[in-house]
Amino acid sequence: MLELILFYMASTIALVSTILALTRVNAAHALVYLILSLLAVAVVFYLIGAPFAAALEVVIYAGAIMVLFVFVIMMLNLGEKGDRREKQLLKPQIWITPVILAVLLLVELVLVLSQSAPAETQGLISSKEVGMALYGPYVLAVEIASMLLMAGLVGAYHLGRRYLEEGGGS
Repeated sequence: MLELILFYMASTIALVSTILALTRVNAAHALVYLILSLLAVAVVFYLIGAPFAAALEVVIYAGAIMVLFVFVIMMLNLGEKGDRREKQLLKPQIWITPVILAVLLLVELVLVLSQSAPAETQGLISSKEVGMALYGPYVLAVEIASMLLMAGLVGAYHLGRRYLEEGGGS
């Protein structure tokens, strides 16, 4: 019964965080909500008996890719206009909703980890099996996705740089 409540709680946090991430004008705010959403999805994965997928969700998505997004946001800083927006980030009322969602997720994570093992699965899948499946028949798709991410990063850098050189950021 507790697992069901925790599942619906994590699902609700993921849904609310995702909606808030999509509706924010400021990219930094959207990024905070997106990180919360990804962490909530990791809790859902853990609750349904996929601890390896939960760990990958945290390490790859909430960790590595979000760091990449933070670097892109920092790289595209728009000068004084960006500085004014960053000063607004220091206001406490902006952080109320993400803090409430993060605290709910933390409480849920403590409850989940204090229980015994994750839900029963049909079989334990090792990281070697995931690697063989990912880099076996799907190696081309993985490489194309990585190149697409790199192209997006380079394109964002050049668009932001051109915008600043044309005087749009001041």
